Amino acid sequence: MADYLVKALAYDGQVRAYAVRTTETVREAQRRHQTWPTASAALGRAMTAGVMMGAMLKGDSQITIKIEGGGPIGHILVDSNAKGHVRGYVSNPHVHFELNANGKLDVARAVGTNGTLTVVKDLGLRDYFTGQVPLVSGELGEDFTYYFVSSEQTPSSVGVGVLVNPDYTILAAGGFILQLMPGTEEQTIADIEKNLTTIPPISKMIESGLTPEQILHALLGGEQNVKILETMPVSFVCRCSRERVADAIISLGVEEIQQMIDEEGKAEASCHFCNETYTFSAEDLEELKKLAKQND
Repeated sequence: MADYLVKALAYDGQVRAYAVRTTETVREAQRRHQTWPTASAALGRAMTAGVMMGAMLKGDSQITIKIEGGGPIGHILVDSNAKGHVRGYVSNPHVHFELNANGKLDVARAVGTNGTLTVVKDLGLRDYFTGQVPLVSGELGEDFTYYFVSSEQTPSSVGVGVLVNPDYTILAAGGFILQLMPGTEEQTIADIEKNLTTIPPISKMIESGLTPEQILHALLGGEQNVKILETMPVSFVCRCSRERVADAIISLGVEEIQQMIDEEGKAEASCHFCNETYTFSAEDLEELKKLAKQND
């Protein structure tokens, strides 16, 4: 099953809901960064939340999420947009611990709990929207829930999960976000709270083959309560390219490019988000120097 996201309304418009399968997306991130299991779970949870938050945007808007909890994983950075594209990385991909007391990957220990979750939205306006909240658990689902309640004043429930195979590859990943609209009835809230306490973990639901639609049916009291508005493919996509790196080198100017040629005989640049490395030979740099000279 390919990764995809669904947007829905439930209980006659009282609830806005998102659910996503991100198994292949997180698998690609793990492959590129060679993350160890606990780091994979942390990055995968953040990317899963990020791609759903990106889906809340419109047009060419973008969102950047930074999580800094003071743990050994360092910071987590995730970019996503309104088209289902997401990318991300962790400072230290080689972090893994024994399972926690609940028998799950100890994401809170890796992330840390002494820090912040920051969200920056680029809506195509002059100023960016920035929201920041303290981390409340380091498990990330609860932290994103707190972000929505505190920073966006939207009562929400966020569930994100990742299962990792013994060989460090990704077995299953996915998540959901439920948001209460103003005036939501008390009975609706009670029904959702009951469902949230009785359903299996989201990663187990994905592993068992449930689709995002079926996950929302389980969360929201059945198919009859859910109106699917849109489905969207989801994938790991990075915006870097050789052309972008070349433009960056050109912008350095003739003197700096000549210094690269004299000292190294080449130039290399790596993208943090996707781990691609772009190499420019001395001949390549000479061509870029000519373009830089034209721009002077």
